[in-house]
Amino acid sequence: MRPLGRSGITVAPLAFGANVFGWSVDAARALPILDAFVAHGFNLIDTADAYPAWVPGNRGGESETIIGEWLARRRVRDRVVIATKVAKWSRHRGLAPATIRAAADESLQRLRTDHIDLYQAHEDDPNVPLEETLGAFSRLIEQGKVRAIGASNYSAPRLAEALATSARYGLPRYETVQPEYNLYDRAGYEAGLEPLARDHGLGVIGYYALASGFLSGKYRSEADLGLSRARGERVRRYLDARGLRILAALDTVAAAQRATPAQVALAWLIARPGVRAPIASATSVAQLDELAGAVRLVLCAEDIARLDQASA
Repeated sequence: MRPLGRSGITVAPLAFGANVFGWSVDAARALPILDAFVAHGFNLIDTADAYPAWVPGNRGGESETIIGEWLARRRVRDRVVIATKVAKWSRHRGLAPATIRAAADESLQRLRTDHIDLYQAHEDDPNVPLEETLGAFSRLIEQGKVRAIGASNYSAPRLAEALATSARYGLPRYETVQPEYNLYDRAGYEAGLEPLARDHGLGVIGYYALASGFLSGKYRSEADLGLSRARGERVRRYLDARGLRILAALDTVAAAQRATPAQVALAWLIARPGVRAPIASATSVAQLDELAGAVRLVLCAEDIARLDQASA
């Protein structure tokens, strides 16, 4: 188990990305996937109020609703860490105090719980002073509705400013940071956020850990993009010389380790300093079982060097 900053919350080294619930995974399929997730010993489930509002016919909140149904049926609330977010949904856009209060109450209702373990700012809101945003989060913590807070999609300078604001005003600080981070998308996190997170002891729970499925090796040519209506077009940008070089390195390490490319890609993230639990999604129990194998995979120095060089 790994600590999320100074929050007192600990998590297993792989998080489930519930953005697929209500999108490519309906409620009936979601429940056994969550059952399997907990059975493997994992506990961090990441969602957001906006998930998945982009799907035609959806309003948003569907993912939280499915998780809430599972929590009510299985009675496993004390065994899981629920992380959700506010700021990006059109219903509750931004980080004004009134928005945060209303969004949190609605998330609690959909999740059918009395507290959110990790409540994250889904994106920065430059129109609201940081002390007001952090003050609103502070009141939720005082009321027992939230245990800890985190920041997603913040730039390094803005996150540093937020941490300084917390210290200046005696307000709760962001204990986690959630950037886009994987073997292909490295520069944005490693250039500024990584040293900041390590200096302040923040827990890193990066999203798109498998680059929308590209690092699983499922997509290797333009012809493969049609394998997924949901993710195919997003994967197109990875099909360049560097992307194919990364896949080749994953194949080599996977063969040596008797593992799959997806397991190797996740194991590389899990081994990164400061990373607590990369977020990955699964659309079936079989797929989840494969991803779970990543936590038992120990990459040697030669494996890591090969992956680092390919993805440099």
